[in-house]
Amino acid sequence: MDSQEGLTLEPSANRPASQTEGLTSAEAAEAQARHGPNRLPEPPLPGPLALFFRQFRSPFIYILVVAATVSFLLGQMSSGVFIVAVLLLNAVIGTIQEVSATRAAAALRKMVKGTAKVIRDGAPQVVDIEDLVPGDLVMLASGDKVPADIRLVHSQSVAADESMLTGESLATTKNAQVMVADDAPLGDRQNQLFAGTIMTHGRARGLVTATALDTELGKIAGRLSAPRTSEPPLMIRIRKFTYKVAAAIFVAIVLLVALMLMSGGYDAEGMILMAIGLAVSTIPEGLPAALTVALAIGMRRMAAHNVIIRKLIAVEALGSCTFICSDKTGTLTVNELTIRQVVLPDGSRFDVSGEGVSPGGRIEGNGSTERLRDLCITGVLANESQLDYAGGEWDSSGDIVDVAFLVLAKKLGLSISDINERQRRLDLIPYESENAYSGSLNRDGDTTWLYVKGSPEKMLACCSRMIDAGGTPVALDAATIQAQFEDLGRQGYRVLALARRQADNTEALTDMTFLGLVAMIDPIRPEAKEAVARCRAGGIEVAMVTGDHPATARAIAAELGLCGPDDPVVTGTDIRAANAQSTDAADALIRPARVFARIEPQQKEQIVTSLMRGGHFVGVTGDGVNDAPAMGAANVGIAMGKRGTDVARETADLIITDDNFASIVDGIEQGRIVYNNIRKVIALLIATGFSALLLFFLTALAGFFGPALPMPMIAVQLLWLNLVANGLQDVALAFEPKEGGELDARPRRPSEPIFERHIIEHVLLTGTVMGGLAFAVYWYVLHIGIPEAEARNLVLMQMVLFGNIHALNSRSERRSLLRIPFFANPFLICAVPLAQLIHIAALHLPVISDVLQLQPVTPREWLLLLGVASILFVVEEAHKWTVRRRDRRAAR
Repeated sequence: MDSQEGLTLEPSANRPASQTEGLTSAEAAEAQARHGPNRLPEPPLPGPLALFFRQFRSPFIYILVVAATVSFLLGQMSSGVFIVAVLLLNAVIGTIQEVSATRAAAALRKMVKGTAKVIRDGAPQVVDIEDLVPGDLVMLASGDKVPADIRLVHSQSVAADESMLTGESLATTKNAQVMVADDAPLGDRQNQLFAGTIMTHGRARGLVTATALDTELGKIAGRLSAPRTSEPPLMIRIRKFTYKVAAAIFVAIVLLVALMLMSGGYDAEGMILMAIGLAVSTIPEGLPAALTVALAIGMRRMAAHNVIIRKLIAVEALGSCTFICSDKTGTLTVNELTIRQVVLPDGSRFDVSGEGVSPGGRIEGNGSTERLRDLCITGVLANESQLDYAGGEWDSSGDIVDVAFLVLAKKLGLSISDINERQRRLDLIPYESENAYSGSLNRDGDTTWLYVKGSPEKMLACCSRMIDAGGTPVALDAATIQAQFEDLGRQGYRVLALARRQADNTEALTDMTFLGLVAMIDPIRPEAKEAVARCRAGGIEVAMVTGDHPATARAIAAELGLCGPDDPVVTGTDIRAANAQSTDAADALIRPARVFARIEPQQKEQIVTSLMRGGHFVGVTGDGVNDAPAMGAANVGIAMGKRGTDVARETADLIITDDNFASIVDGIEQGRIVYNNIRKVIALLIATGFSALLLFFLTALAGFFGPALPMPMIAVQLLWLNLVANGLQDVALAFEPKEGGELDARPRRPSEPIFERHIIEHVLLTGTVMGGLAFAVYWYVLHIGIPEAEARNLVLMQMVLFGNIHALNSRSERRSLLRIPFFANPFLICAVPLAQLIHIAALHLPVISDVLQLQPVTPREWLLLLGVASILFVVEEAHKWTVRRRDRRAAR
């Protein structure tokens, strides 16, 4: 095509680009200055200083800052310095972790620069893709990645894989001669190529019409640059939990001060110090470290299941998902066309198993194998693709339809090289969309044969005969073959017909002999059906969202068990019609559906947001650019690593390295294990904090019945208890392995808080036992005349022993400690005695003991305190027995 009406490109102010000579260097430089480089912008990354100050955005941190400030004002230098040291240490650790994460994200964004072949100054040149500008005349060949949006000016048998934009697994044919409206759907723009897609066939020249953010790829990337409105489930729960605990601490401080005022016997400084001690005791300072460790362990365990975490907080997100929206092509299916059925003219049918380019599989049927071989040889010869075995796996190149016939030949035991050697090619008919067929003219001995494959309608029009069951040519029964074709189409197959005749040239497309029909489909992954069933068993709904044809979508979904063969499929047209009515109408259409077809990227995003409004935590899987907006809008985005596009991987929170939907299910299990461990850590921390809170309140209440008692522990001792003595155990508890049955449980309700009934019950019981017994010890030792400092020393040791026993019992919320394999978590088994030894060492080291105001404990005192602490073990075991009994009753 020498000209193109409606093409309004202005690479310079003086004249448009020549469609044969391209731009001059000066025009390209001018356009570069005006349009900028041909690359997608990268979001700026926060610097270390910004990340450092970000660590202080927490109500817990605010309370500790106030506590440190007041300590300094009252001259409590050791307490103030210790609190500030804790704040700075937490901030430094958090900053290091986030800097590492941002650097990893930046490394993922760096892409190898590509090049493009253009005509500039009247001659071919190779330039960086970033240097392309609107108006450039680009030359492309089979296998090239399209560097920008291009309008074709010349095409020769061009086809492009546009699945990353449209979700269509089949290559789209292109033709420079076709005129298409600018607002036509992407899949119908036959005279255009789009940035990021792949040329699978032919050669082309075209003018660049858009670069960078102006391309169809860029428009999607532009939507992704907006701030993410959804949050990972754990962030939502932790934020709510944090604010509730902070509010509870504030209320507790007010109540404590009120009690002290009413009881009398406390001066202003004493009340302030008591309030500081209360605040420090109830804040779970060890939570950030334990939370990070739990997520990091989950990240390592997920990597063993082919799940790579891009954002640490997303480790738990999979376990919280109640709904997964999955792309079809390349995620649930293998993204490789496979021949599933062969139907001969006499009605004989052959079923073909196996998927992808591997020749593994079987062919079973009741017809003539010789007739099947003739049909397959026709498909092999009317073919431009290759299939090779290299590096331990099968590798293909060329059109996936052609590859499917080569795989069928291998399954039949045919030698492709022998067929091509025996029948020398004389001429080739390349596939053109307007012809709807391709063919090959080959000489076999003294005979020349014309082999053709194409649409059934086209082949029926070219044929007058067909082969019967005995191999004899008979008159064509077009009505029967038409019925066969329509039946296969209703099942969601793409159907091709094959024919041949003796001929001397490629123009003799009449009076041909019909050989049969071939039904192809992009098959589901072998493990996908089981993975979907496992999701449903775990209470997770799965929906397939694709840009493919509704019939194909229904057939794949039915095979996966997502729907019945007659269930409705919601299309993009249906959603547009519902949107015209109201948002409620669209929600009513979307939420019960499990199969969506002919869906555009913005509609996929709408499906996700509709489900989230309905109360679901939504995960979105995909590999194409068309999946990225929905992945960005979801609670968790999951990209396929092998076939996934850079935009999809960059948008995702998780990357599945083997493109295996079953790996997502393994990730869900690991996510639930992580969340269970986080619950255990939180329960341990809050129970410890509550016991200290109760200890302080009982101390203040004692003033109503006698002389006011001094503060049972000072702030620096409480920090030591929370961060050092108990901190090792909190972190070690995060290493707890799975208990079993995680995938059998229903997913957590999106509205369910971390601090729910079971944890509240656990905290009240264990906290009351620890706080009540600790107060009893404190009151007793003061009553028998032990000095105040020594009494605090004994109470601190008592709380450390409580922490040791409580950490061991926190390994399971329901199972008895005696029934848990002792060394299943060696980190905790080592951390418990280590925490005790560290505290004992602190009693004897002058510098630490002076700061903490500690002194050694005699063996007799230690044994007596251990006896008191063992009461906690009995109480917790009794509580677990009660919970198990209650669960059994509820299950009946």
